Amino acid sequence: MTKTSGRAKKEGAKRTRYTSYIAWFWAVFALGILAAVLLFVLAGQGLLGPMPTFEELENPETNLATEVISSDGKTLGKFYYENRTPVIYEDLPKHLVQALVATEDQRYYQHSGIDALGTLRAVLFLGTRGGASTITQQLAKQLFTENVASNAFERIVFQKTKEWVIAIRLERQYTKEEIMTMYLNKYGFGYQGIGIRSASNIYFGKEAKDLNPEESAVLVGMLKNSSLFNPVRRPELVEQRRNQVLKQMEKNGFLTGEEKDSLQALPMQIVFTPQGHDEGIATYFRVYLQGFMRDWIAKNPKPEGDNYSIYRDGLKIYTSIDSRMQQYAEEAVEMHLSNLQKEFDHQNRNNKTAPFRGINEIEVSSIVNSAMRSSERWKTMAAQGRSKEEITRSFHEKRQMQIFSWKGAKDTVMTPRDSILYYKSILQTGMMSMTPQTGEVKAWVGGIDFKHFKYEHVKQGKRQVGSTFKPFVYATAIDQLKLSPCDTLPMSRYTIEAGKHNNSGDWSPRNSNGEYGGMLSLKKSLAQSVNTITARLIDRTGPGPVIEMLGNLGIDTRNIPEGPAIALGTADLSVFEMVNAYSTFVNEGVYVKPVMVTRIEDRNGTVLYRHIPETRDVLSAEAAYVTVNLLEGVTQNGSGVRLRGNSAGNQEVYKRAVTGYPYDFKNPIAGKTGTTQNQSDGWFMGMVPNLVTGVWVGGEDRAVHFQGIQYGAGATMALPIWGIYMKKVYANKELEVSSEAFPRPDNLSIQIDCDLFDEKEPAIRGIQDEREF
Repeated sequence: MTKTSGRAKKEGAKRTRYTSYIAWFWAVFALGILAAVLLFVLAGQGLLGPMPTFEELENPETNLATEVISSDGKTLGKFYYENRTPVIYEDLPKHLVQALVATEDQRYYQHSGIDALGTLRAVLFLGTRGGASTITQQLAKQLFTENVASNAFERIVFQKTKEWVIAIRLERQYTKEEIMTMYLNKYGFGYQGIGIRSASNIYFGKEAKDLNPEESAVLVGMLKNSSLFNPVRRPELVEQRRNQVLKQMEKNGFLTGEEKDSLQALPMQIVFTPQGHDEGIATYFRVYLQGFMRDWIAKNPKPEGDNYSIYRDGLKIYTSIDSRMQQYAEEAVEMHLSNLQKEFDHQNRNNKTAPFRGINEIEVSSIVNSAMRSSERWKTMAAQGRSKEEITRSFHEKRQMQIFSWKGAKDTVMTPRDSILYYKSILQTGMMSMTPQTGEVKAWVGGIDFKHFKYEHVKQGKRQVGSTFKPFVYATAIDQLKLSPCDTLPMSRYTIEAGKHNNSGDWSPRNSNGEYGGMLSLKKSLAQSVNTITARLIDRTGPGPVIEMLGNLGIDTRNIPEGPAIALGTADLSVFEMVNAYSTFVNEGVYVKPVMVTRIEDRNGTVLYRHIPETRDVLSAEAAYVTVNLLEGVTQNGSGVRLRGNSAGNQEVYKRAVTGYPYDFKNPIAGKTGTTQNQSDGWFMGMVPNLVTGVWVGGEDRAVHFQGIQYGAGATMALPIWGIYMKKVYANKELEVSSEAFPRPDNLSIQIDCDLFDEKEPAIRGIQDEREF
């Protein structure tokens, strides 16, 4: 009995302890449930940190990039704090959606924001068999949760609780498709690429809707950790990750085994296209656009009174630029100037003041010292309180740096002073192309490399225009006097006496070829750029009417002196002004104000601005056509004849200095070359019936130039860029650039067929007294 009693007591004690354990288990379990419920309640009330309101859930705040769109629908660039341009669900490829679900959230369509099975698995296996965050939770974390926890425990418990609560609210507020789209639009893929659309363009050079399955797998694979799985820095690792995503797609029935194997066998092909402000095409144009938008925003506030921001409001700026023509223009600049630069450097090998010519050592030092004082290095060190002597000394100390070259950025060691001389030696350019009938600017190349050369040479920079100014004098004379291209004038020396046209002294221009005998028609005199005949014409018209016409052609005349010397191109004008003015000649005398922005939309597609054309009559259609006819002579018998083939000039020099020669154009082309004193500036203005293009080439400083006219003329420096560009343009038939004759006005009264006349006659059409000219 005693043994039995003892055994019973032990069993009773065991049962009591067991019952106690059970009670404790359920008590802890209940407390856990209560704690979880309490956490959810606290999180829902915002006591664990800020929580989004209903309005915030309805309109989650995001910084959307403003997109710059070309006339052919391509993205030229973006303005942003975060490079995010959203897509809609319909633009997401099916295989991208499948890859995302298979890899990140296999039960996405079954749960309501929280995956209970995934959470339980993560707890039991401590995350070694995959995480528990659903796509909705990841979106909640991106959009709304702030990591304010002071330790790991708080971060895990409090932050996760907030994510769960927000995820449930998001699931109630949005459809599965909307949540997935928001998530892909929000994720950061590196290289300033926020969202799937930016990532598609950066890593594959295409829109998200155009991705193929293996490309979608790469981007989905990056969602795990875009810094680690970076396809540019770690291609082998990313390819392994891509193949894992494809395996997951097979596992979830989105791919067959055969499809998976074939896709995994493909090499990963990255087309890295960074979208920074310094990269891509039309970089200089985009800088102009920033100024345009700044002015527009100041005058056009939002309905509620706030100002728009191009960096976060997701505007769409539709421009006149054609991405194909812009690409051709930039390619033409690179093809020619990379070759011309070699010749320029070759000629400077024995130049003691290189890259400058015609100035002494003191003047060189003045230019360099001025560049030093305006440099960022000088400003930074001065702000740090460094002395002038210390700053100057730093410019003579060698250091590692990366410099521009036509073969790509180059790592080197040199002093900052030597880098100034190096950059001064690089030839620069400005180029613009415009449709004269509409004013639409189709291409804008403001320089050779925006990353290294910020100064813009289309609208900002102004340089002497040389003989490209002469058509304005001829057009004024034709409009006033009804002159014909066939009218002849003597080439002899000509002097305009002091005081006649506000000139302080006698003005007697010389002809560049030194010839002064015989007579020439106006057509040949413009083709050969005869200065003495141009002097006769401005003497007859007076400088005032010429300047008045310039103003009507869209040129800023405030700094153009009213003197006869302007006839030879002493004025500083921009490429923008020159193309604008020449376009009026092609457009039958009607000025059309250039347009770069056609419309602006907000993020919802509401039109905020639409361009309204501005036009005015400047000269008669007849005078405009005759001016164009004169300019056709330049490409038939003058400096522009090189566009036609191998028929003129020093061919060996030309072949050495240019690329793509001969051009062998057969269609009607009107144009004018220009070369300024000492070959500091080379110009070419080229026109066909529906496209006018201007090109300037020169050094940053006027003392940077070729030694002689063979290489320094506009026909060698600038014209080849036009030739290369137009060959590319004509090769693309979709652009519909005309190769037809310039339209002739009805009832043309001025004779233009000069073959009917003998140019040896002293005067034609009643011009008897040559001294009038």
